[in-house]
Amino acid sequence: MALQIGDPAPDFTLPDQNGQPVNLASFRGQRVVIYFYPKDDTPGCTKEACNFRDQWSVLQQHGIAVLGISKDSATSHTKFIAKYELPFTLLSEAEPFPVATAYESYGLKKFMGKEFMGVFRHTFVVDPEGRLEQIYLKVKAETQADDILTDLGLS
Repeated sequence: MALQIGDPAPDFTLPDQNGQPVNLASFRGQRVVIYFYPKDDTPGCTKEACNFRDQWSVLQQHGIAVLGISKDSATSHTKFIAKYELPFTLLSEAEPFPVATAYESYGLKKFMGKEFMGVFRHTFVVDPEGRLEQIYLKVKAETQADDILTDLGLS
């Protein structure tokens, strides 16, 4: 059964770039953008992260937290954050990817004629009550933050 707008956002706890646990429920009372991405420092993932960085002041003005989730290690996240001056939190998730699976963001992918299991580029906006407010399954990496702000009427 597919996640729908209005559904409770699946709760999770994952380690951040410093190895500290981050729990979604601790963000109750504010909007949270959760974005799943395949890999640190790759072209599409960098464009997406930099778009969130470039819109950071607007996101902050509206009290919106941003959590990026990938399979990369804390060390990889730390380097990615430093290289691109990312002001938000990146979380690490290991196989079998229970959080990405709960968000229907992990599964069979096809690339250049090959099939493999991987993380999909999906984004979710969680409202202050912990419910899904927006779901993006077709993400334009270079404009994802812009699109969210427009869709929420905040741009």
